Amino acid sequence: MSRQQRQALDALHRSVPRPDTQPAPAELRTSFAAAVTRPAPEGVTTRRTVLGGRPALSLEPAGAADRGRLLYLHGGGYVAGSPDTHTGLAGELAARAGLRATSVDYRLAPEHPFPAAVDDGLAAYRDLLATGANPREIVVAGDSAGGGLSIATLLAAREAGLPQPAAVVVFSPWVDLTLSGESIRTKEDADPIVTAAGMRAFADLYIGSGNRNHPLASPVFADLAGLPPILVQVGANEVLLDDAARLAARAGAAQVEATLEIGPGLPHVYQTEHGRLDEADAALDRAARFLVSHLGALADAGQVPGH
Repeated sequence: MSRQQRQALDALHRSVPRPDTQPAPAELRTSFAAAVTRPAPEGVTTRRTVLGGRPALSLEPAGAADRGRLLYLHGGGYVAGSPDTHTGLAGELAARAGLRATSVDYRLAPEHPFPAAVDDGLAAYRDLLATGANPREIVVAGDSAGGGLSIATLLAAREAGLPQPAAVVVFSPWVDLTLSGESIRTKEDADPIVTAAGMRAFADLYIGSGNRNHPLASPVFADLAGLPPILVQVGANEVLLDDAARLAARAGAAQVEATLEIGPGLPHVYQTEHGRLDEADAALDRAARFLVSHLGALADAGQVPGH
């Protein structure tokens, strides 16, 4: 690992709540932004916009195809992060897929606890449909809490009777706020970024005394039937390894096309190290190919996932 990579990991590690102290949300958001923010890739134009009644960031790669739209939901434990902190990651995925993307600034806890983020994710997806986007030309992606939110958004869309998008990609998804996965304990010494105490602190801020088993808070406990094809990428050296593995297994058991990729020796959302880590670039390339391969895949059959 390069010195630059180690410095980035150390900064991110410091942004996660520790067991002996819980920084104020504003302080946590500042340190998180300093740790993860990277600029849009060369050739990707960004502009402020609104989607589903929330501020959002539009990312348009040069030469992007007319077809296809990527909805991106950022990570940050439901407490930190924004489209600005994830401009680099969302922009890289959009550029590699050749898709126009929109990253949504959903409401954060503790000011806006569960289910505010899910409501905003659903509103954004509903707005895409209302403005004429064909669901089989929409794909969704997210990282960490944004990965869990991506799945929760699709579950909420299913319950609302909306058609499903063409595919979804999640990087190191946090899908179990009860922290019941075995890797929460067994991988803590190997994880250079995330701790069980840190995740518990984020969960406390997001859902408080609410039901942490709720399927829209912890989608690993949800019935995933009817969701679109899903690609799950996770590092072997992270406490959320079992969240990712169980999500893929439950999707497959529900007859959902599910692909799980576990990166040996890699940490939480290692895709943020694009341009500095070969495995990150390769993973983003695979994710982009996965999304593009499913765009319009059901057009000839006249079918839409979930209907």
